[in-house]
Amino acid sequence: MARNRAAFEQVALVPTYLEPVADPDPSTTVGGERLALPLAFGPTGYTRMMHHAGEAAVARVAARNGIPYTLSTVGTTTIEDVVGAAPSGRNWFQLYLTTDPATNDALVDRALAAGVRTIMLTVDTAVAARHLRDIRNGLTIPPTLTPRTLLDMARHPGWVANKLTTPPITFASLAGLADGSVDAVRVADRMFEPTLSLDHLAWLRRRWPHTLLVKGVVSASDARRAVDTGADGVVVSNHGGRQLDRTPATLDVLPEIRAELGTGPTVLLDSGVRHGQDVLAAVALGADAVLVGRAYLYGLMAGGERGVQRALDILREEYVRSLQLVGVRSTTQLGSRVVR
Repeated sequence: MARNRAAFEQVALVPTYLEPVADPDPSTTVGGERLALPLAFGPTGYTRMMHHAGEAAVARVAARNGIPYTLSTVGTTTIEDVVGAAPSGRNWFQLYLTTDPATNDALVDRALAAGVRTIMLTVDTAVAARHLRDIRNGLTIPPTLTPRTLLDMARHPGWVANKLTTPPITFASLAGLADGSVDAVRVADRMFEPTLSLDHLAWLRRRWPHTLLVKGVVSASDARRAVDTGADGVVVSNHGGRQLDRTPATLDVLPEIRAELGTGPTVLLDSGVRHGQDVLAAVALGADAVLVGRAYLYGLMAGGERGVQRALDILREEYVRSLQLVGVRSTTQLGSRVVR
């Protein structure tokens, strides 16, 4: 995670002055969809644990602002409820393949029936990382009640009241497969497919008629194999630094992945994006857009749906002002000349 941030912090932006920069256009096109800015809300688990409004609130903010929202397979709201909360939104679905073929079929069919047009297969979680901080903190669904967590809850009575008066927190899309109290490591060990291979990607390509992205790519060779097997693009991601330690920073490998794939396939990037200038740097180095996770989750935890909106407002203002400061009038004009 530190390496992801360091890569962004080491980028220098090279401005061009004496260029008109009034009213810059931050919009872009990703996979044939017009986005208000080159940013999407990425998939996160446990979301209703952080605030009772959860994924539905995030999806509504995304829809209002013309950007996609990606629901996680281990989200705490169903596909149907997210689409119901934001029926006009660009609702994407992140897919973990499980060890149960019937569950995999059902997830794909439900996403299709709900009107999802982009599915994102995550490939870096066939085996769970050992999330030691989560283990120490007793991060389970529902939350583990230890003396430490009870003391923490006593300091946040509003959070407790909301939890007691709203539906129980579960992995909503996996009802029946992950019942009871389940921590992050056991979820992956019980559910995720450890034999995940290109054959699974080929199966999904046959099953899914719309845009298919592969998330978790950190090498040009994997990006090439994914696209050659039928993916429409990739998400350059190391899971926010939460899977394999010592993976390269996503920003460092982005240029070689874009060079390998050329201009046709979609290339998104996540892991480490915290500021509008991070968005600018990623796009200038070859990404069509970025995904953010922690950034909107902090907004959600601080203020629910209004907090998510505020987080997005901050990112948008930083990005648009940075376009102006480097002397670029639109997202489409960004390129390698503005970064060093």
